[in-house]
Parts: sequence; C-alpha cells; structure tokens
Amino acid sequence: MTTRTSKWNTTDIPDQTGRTAVVTGANSGLGIATVEALAGAGAHVVLAVRDPRRGEAAAAGVQGSVEVRRLDLADLASVREFAASWHGGLDLLVNNAGVMNIPESATKDGFEMQFGTNHLGHFALTNLLLPHITDRVVTVSSGAHRMPGSPRIHFDNLDLSGEYAPMKAYSQSKLANLLFTLELQRRLAESGSTVRALAAHPGYAATNLQSHDGSSVRRALMKVGNRFVAQDNKAGALPTLYAAVQDLPGASYVGPDGTGEMRGGPTLVGRSQAASDPVAARRLWTASEELTGVTFPHPAPLTAA
Repeated sequence: MTTRTSKWNTTDIPDQTGRTAVVTGANSGLGIATVEALAGAGAHVVLAVRDPRRGEAAAAGVQGSVEVRRLDLADLASVREFAASWHGGLDLLVNNAGVMNIPESATKDGFEMQFGTNHLGHFALTNLLLPHITDRVVTVSSGAHRMPGSPRIHFDNLDLSGEYAPMKAYSQSKLANLLFTLELQRRLAESGSTVRALAAHPGYAATNLQSHDGSSVRRALMKVGNRFVAQDNKAGALPTLYAAVQDLPGASYVGPDGTGEMRGGPTLVGRSQAASDPVAARRLWTASEELTGVTFPHPAPLTAA
C-alpha cells in the first residue's frame, strides 16, 4: 500500500464525458486553462466570451469538444440573449470572467464596471441559466475580498460615485462574489435543489488581468511579480477545477494551500467575516435583483396528477 504525497492536479479530474460546462471569460488566462482541463477530461465546454473572434482563436488550440458563444457581461442585453439561446441541460457554470483595478468606467447599463461585470453580470447570467443547471455553479473570487481597509459592500453607493478607487472597487466586487455564492446556496437548499454553489480563488496567478490596472506603478510591480512570484494560469485554475469536480459541500471556498494562499495545491480555505455575513448576502441579493431585473427562479409548483 502506498501513500500519495503529490498534490491534486488536472490528472485527478474524474471523467467528464457527457457533461456540459460554460466558462465565462474563457479565451485567455484562468478561463482557457479551465476550458482545456475540462475538455481534456471529456466535457463539452462552451467558451462564453465578449469577442468571438478571439474566442475562436483560443478554442482552436484546445483538445476536445468546445464551442464559442458571445457573452458580454457588461451588457445585460447580451447576458439575456446568451441565456435565452440556451437549450437543454447544463451541468456546470463557471463564473470566471472579470476585470481588475481598472480606471473608473461604466457598463452599458450604467453600473460601475468592476461591480457590474464581476458581480451583476454573473448574478444575472446564473439566475437566467439556473433552470438548466443540473450540478453546480462555481464563481471565481479573489483574496482581494479581504484587502487592507476592511472591504465592504457600499450599499449606499454601489457605484462608488465620488469615492472611486480601482482597488476599492475590485475588492468590493470580489466580496460580492462570495456573498452571492453564500446566498445562492441558501436559496438552492431552501428550494430543495441539489445544485450547489461554490467559490474559488487562484491565489497569485499571472494573467492579462494585471495589465489593465489603473495605476502605472502597480502595473510595473505586477509585471515583476508575474515573472518571479506568480503561478502560471494552469496552476491558478486548479482551485476552480477542484471546486468544479470534487464532491464538496455547497458554499465551499477553494484556494491554494501555500503561504498566504498565494500559490500551491487546491484546498478548502477560509473567508473574511464580511464574506460570511448572511444578512449582507441577502441585502446584496435584493439590491442585485433590483438593479438587473433578474430574480431567483423558484421551482414551479407541483400540479395534481
């Protein structure tokens, strides 16, 4: 009898043949690494991307069954169009796409771009697709949800108008991802659904997210960090993949097991007190429904035989 010492990796992914997955922001970084691993294990994977041409170029290098569909999370009309075009079952939704530390800007619907893309776009997409989802939803958050300064949801000013700072907005959006997962799992369990909501974060992974930082100083520091400190995108995707295929409890949060959760093999990790607040989670859900016009799809009542 031998004792296993190696850490969990893509070779440990169970056979995914017959399963269908959607991965947002799938044409580069963590997204394409997630697609490659799932497709390589036998799943049919839909790359949900803002630019189909770039998506097709990325998909061309993937071994396995994939397709590309347009999805702009910064445009609720695009989110609705994507969801309305979906037919049949969907085993797995990976809410991976995101923007990070960008200069102040707005989505097509007028929301602050980071909150609107990272949270509201995925909130709407998940709820619109939920009637099709049969297994789980995995949302990619970040260790930035606990950045210094006690990140919180600014319910009185979600767009941070007049007080915008790139990192402040990013931290709020990543905290929102965790509160969304918490409340989604509560609602799923309450409705009797077997679908699970989980979250993951990659640690410090070198992706193109850092290149769009609103600060030239941070861009320079991240360029150095990406080269000498960060994991590559394949290692960074492991927590997402672990959350996507392992038998974990709903509302689980997965990240790297190394120092500071910056790198390492995937494992269950903790979250901040603010990210564990059920009252804030419900309040955020209500606000998100009001802003997007999308609500949780309660199961239809049973009819008499």
